[in-house]
Amino acid sequence: MAETQTLADLKNVMDGTAGGEDAAAVDNSVLPEPKIDEHGRSYATGKRKNSIARVWIKPGSGKVTVNGRDQEVYFARPVLRLIIRQAFEVSDRIDSYDVVATVKGGGLSGQAGAVRHGITKALTYYEPALRRPLKAAGFITRDSRVVERKKYGRAKARKSFQFSKR
Repeated sequence: MAETQTLADLKNVMDGTAGGEDAAAVDNSVLPEPKIDEHGRSYATGKRKNSIARVWIKPGSGKVTVNGRDQEVYFARPVLRLIIRQAFEVSDRIDSYDVVATVKGGGLSGQAGAVRHGITKALTYYEPALRRPLKAAGFITRDSRVVERKKYGRAKARKSFQFSKR
C-alpha cells in the first residue's frame, strides 16, 4: 500500500481518487447503460401538479416542440421557457438536444414543470454521467405538491364561511 506523503495525498485517498487513472475507470463502470431506442432517442415521463409530460430527446440543434407547436408559441411567457431550459443550462448541454414533448392536464405552469422533469429524466437516461449535477440542482425529484381538495362545510379547502353569533 502506498504511503501518504502530503495532505493532498491524504485527501485523494479519502476521496477515493488516489489511483488517478483507476478512479476514472471505476466511475465509468459504476454508471448504468444509456437507455436509447432504435431511433437514437431517449424517453422519459415528467410530472408536476396535475400535468403529465411524455418527453423524447435526441441530439440536434436545440429545437423544443410541445404538443406539435414550437415552445415560443405553446409557452408564451418567458418564465415558462426558462423553466424548460434549466436542465440544459445546469448540464451545459444548451442547443445540443432536440426535444419533442406531449403534455396533458393542469395549467401552463404545471405543464412547464412536467416538461422540465421529463427532460431531466431523459437526459439522465441518455447520459448517465449527468445525474449528479441534475440531482444537485433538484430537478430529478418530482415535486409532489398538488392542490388540496375542497372539504364539505368549507368555502374552499381550508377557508370557512363567515361566523355569525346571532
